[in-house]
Amino acid sequence: MSNQSTPAVRREPRVTDPAPDGVHFGIGTFAFQPQEPDGSPTPGPQVIRDVIEEAVAAEQAGLDSFGIAEHYRPGMMDSAAPVILGAIAARTSTLRVGTAVTVLSTQDPVRVYNDFATLDAASGGRAQLIVGRGSAIESFPLFGFDLSDYEQLFEEKLDLLMRLLREQPVTWSGRFRPPLVDQVLEPQISPGGVPVWVGVGGSPQSVMRAARFGLPLMLGLIGGTLEHFKPLTDLYRRSLDALQQTQQPVGMHVHGYIADTDEEALERFWPVWSGTMNAEAPKRGWAPYRRERYEAEAIGGALFVGSPETVARRVASAMQTLGATRFDFVAAASRMPHTEKRDSIERFGREVVPRVRQLLAASDSNAGWPDVR
Repeated sequence: MSNQSTPAVRREPRVTDPAPDGVHFGIGTFAFQPQEPDGSPTPGPQVIRDVIEEAVAAEQAGLDSFGIAEHYRPGMMDSAAPVILGAIAARTSTLRVGTAVTVLSTQDPVRVYNDFATLDAASGGRAQLIVGRGSAIESFPLFGFDLSDYEQLFEEKLDLLMRLLREQPVTWSGRFRPPLVDQVLEPQISPGGVPVWVGVGGSPQSVMRAARFGLPLMLGLIGGTLEHFKPLTDLYRRSLDALQQTQQPVGMHVHGYIADTDEEALERFWPVWSGTMNAEAPKRGWAPYRRERYEAEAIGGALFVGSPETVARRVASAMQTLGATRFDFVAAASRMPHTEKRDSIERFGREVVPRVRQLLAASDSNAGWPDVR
């Protein structure tokens, strides 16, 4: 695979280097909205090219993973994640490339296997998946699925995907696709070769499903407080034990923004994030997003907004609170221009992550996690 398009840069220590208690960092983004804050549209093809450049910048800044979301609404350019990820893989050499999330409910698990086994081969073993039921539901009518089957679709398709990834040949039957008999798919990958995480927004049933399948848990934090998610991680670990499953890692997928000072970050991110939340409010039945809620979430909740030092301390504290060993940071927002998203990604990798590693390395060996709050 050619890497000629990527300029040589001085490497910072990578976040995949050994770290306390196996701590693993990543960055995910679904910043594919071709509309900038000033109202001037960015052509869709340019948005896709910009995202590829942001992923290259993430690797150069020392981050270890980059995720693509999946949407089917007007203005979103992320309906073909494996294609974009393949382009990213061709421009990078160490970056893990995956989804955040794949809406498995409306995908064919056979197609998902083929796409990501091929991506894994092309990238030299760097593919990964986060699968979820989908909080945006446009794909259900688009692909002819009934929302009344929301839970059953995900359950059945996750079962088939994991069988394909864990044990071929596969003989299987279900409600939503034709059966398989002694099926072998190509290219073949070793069991566990493509890591699969289950993305959860806050449903205890989804947490217990992840435990039942013995899969790592990725919490998608859009708002609220970290303490709201602590019972979910406790439930997950208890469920793994009760099911006699091996304990699995927990990750966090969060949003935020980094600037020179806390005040600058809060002011710069407010119109961007409030615009994003208020655009979603009518679709999801949310109350209007107000400034007081924003400040509560940005200063002490599930938004990570501030100076590099503030964000670093909050990241380390959050990982301690939830016992997380993966932290994916959406380092800007869909409505920010490409240059600002790229700059925020670079600041996260070069200024925040090394400080987080330092804080975790200084933790008490008996406690395992630092008390940095």
